Amino acid sequence: MASAEPGSEDAAEAEEAVYEEMPCDRMELSQRLAVEELITTEASYVHNMQLCVWDIRAHLQKKQLPELDLEGLFSNIDDILHVSRRFLKGLEATAGRGQEQLLCISTLFQEFKEEIETVYKIYCASYDHALQLVESYRRDPRLQEEILDTLSATVPHTGASDLSFFLVMPVQRVTKYPLLLGKILENTPSSASAHSALQAAARAMAQVNANINEHKRRREVATKYNKAEHLTLRDRLARLNTHSIAKKTTRLSRLLMHEAGIVAKTEDKEYDELEEKFQCVASSVATLKENVASYLGHLQAFLLPTPHQCELQMDEGPALQHRRLSALLQSSVFPEFKQRVDRLVWQPLCSLSDMLEGPQQLVKKRLDKLLDYEEIQERRSEVGSVSYDEEAAMNTYLAINALLLAELPHFNQAALQLLGQILRSFSALQLDLAAQVLHHAEKELEQLPHGHMPLPSFWKVVEDTLQQSGAQLRAFCQAFETVTPSPGTQPLTPAEERKVLSLVSKHGPDKLYQVTSNISGSRDLDLTLLRGQIVALLQSSDTKGNTSRWLVDAGGPRGFVPAAKLRPYSPAPAQQSVMQLLSLDSGTERRRHSFASPEAPRPQVATFTPTFQVVAGFSFAARSPQEVTLQAGQPVQVLEPHDKKGSTEWSLVEVNGQRGYVPSSYLVTVPVQDPAGWSLPV
Repeated sequence: MASAEPGSEDAAEAEEAVYEEMPCDRMELSQRLAVEELITTEASYVHNMQLCVWDIRAHLQKKQLPELDLEGLFSNIDDILHVSRRFLKGLEATAGRGQEQLLCISTLFQEFKEEIETVYKIYCASYDHALQLVESYRRDPRLQEEILDTLSATVPHTGASDLSFFLVMPVQRVTKYPLLLGKILENTPSSASAHSALQAAARAMAQVNANINEHKRRREVATKYNKAEHLTLRDRLARLNTHSIAKKTTRLSRLLMHEAGIVAKTEDKEYDELEEKFQCVASSVATLKENVASYLGHLQAFLLPTPHQCELQMDEGPALQHRRLSALLQSSVFPEFKQRVDRLVWQPLCSLSDMLEGPQQLVKKRLDKLLDYEEIQERRSEVGSVSYDEEAAMNTYLAINALLLAELPHFNQAALQLLGQILRSFSALQLDLAAQVLHHAEKELEQLPHGHMPLPSFWKVVEDTLQQSGAQLRAFCQAFETVTPSPGTQPLTPAEERKVLSLVSKHGPDKLYQVTSNISGSRDLDLTLLRGQIVALLQSSDTKGNTSRWLVDAGGPRGFVPAAKLRPYSPAPAQQSVMQLLSLDSGTERRRHSFASPEAPRPQVATFTPTFQVVAGFSFAARSPQEVTLQAGQPVQVLEPHDKKGSTEWSLVEVNGQRGYVPSSYLVTVPVQDPAGWSLPV
């Protein structure tokens, strides 16, 4: 019995060892199967992606169906295929590594996690849009038939009845990575050397999926708010309700408190710098678009019929070459240049401008949500909690802010690159145009008399010719001024007569001069006057004592004119009596104020009742103390037909004892109902 006991104990230990090894073998087998599942399913996935890209999409492209948005359907599936093929190659390379295979797989996931997150973020964010396209194509029998024909011709073995069968595969695959790693980890002993590496890889892929979901949520928020809404006034009023009015009022009050410094603004230097750069890009694009539009407009006007197409009776010599060159440029060179500018500059610039609308809307919406966020944060600090809707509003701001911080740098860089390319294209087109014009001009230049003359000699000839022509022109102008008759005395219009009488009453008849030829002011304080205009002399020299420039009053504006273009004014006989009476009236007035007592009777002189009067043609409401209100048809007295700066757009008038400025265009001159003519006071 004693000898049998040790044998029985050994048998029991061996049996226990067998039972301990069996679970380990099963765990190792499950682990191996999980690894094989990861590799085989990845190979199948890559194969399906190749079918989708190389067969299905290529077949649809050959059909050339303009209604199909292939870019919207397949998004960045090429990038996904590129990453997945490299990832599969790495997985297959881990086979035969023995115990190191798990560690290699973990390391491979860590190396590819950033690339996987980048490409799948874009695809998953656009996946809903792709499904909407598939659904819209399903409702179109013709397109649906074309799609089914493509599937049956390229992948009949899959039994796919729709494109969504393949489009959903990337979404399913990226969410399966954490599950496959978790399955391997479950069958890996905690004491194994690769256990911690597998845990890290599983956590990394779970975080990748979380980041993709967050990115997708942010994109949905952006899609909601970045659409520029063009609403009519009626639509905007229809949207107003108690909630929206309260929300807008709260935002406005918060913004006013920011500006007044009552509450502090939430500062984000990183975002402020990005927004400033974005606004600079947007402003540059808008300015360039406006300038290019003006440029194209001028170019279009330039292509209209020009004088060289008219009969100038100059059929020989340089005029013939110029006419031929101009016709060639007008008919071929410039129209082609305009088309190229439109295609290579204007259309890309308009596309870039349209691209800016979405981010601009998002930037505006961020400010609104920031004001809501600050208000809710302040309420939370006071109350300690917020409602579900308020929490959602805070998350919306955080999502928009995070999205702008992530996307604005890339957008600014891409916009600047596109803007730079547009400017380079425009410069290249200008150089090309100059080269074409020069090429055609050189052909015509060879036929001119001076075509083979050295350049310095040619410019000397041009300079001499210009000097000779200028001298002839100046001589002609002087002769024209000499032989041109002085302006005769013509009857004045009522407005001109009132202006002359005003000058007489202010300065006297001996100070009146008439302009003998048109005067174009070229220096500061110079006046621009027309031939025949009446002015009053104020000073027979300028500020430097130059007697060739006189200071005159043109019935409102005052300035300097050449003395040689003024002659004393000789009024018509009918006007002389009026001017003498006005002169007597003004002289008597001056003597009464200088020497006579206030009670001295004023001498009775003849007065002139005008046959026209000024009335308000339209009603005008004063908007400042310097203005006066008018009623349509109300008589007014014009004190000065200009403002203090000499602008004739405003007139100083007196209405019912009140003085003020009104728009000159609101005043009209009408004949009086019963003109009294000349009369003497009784």
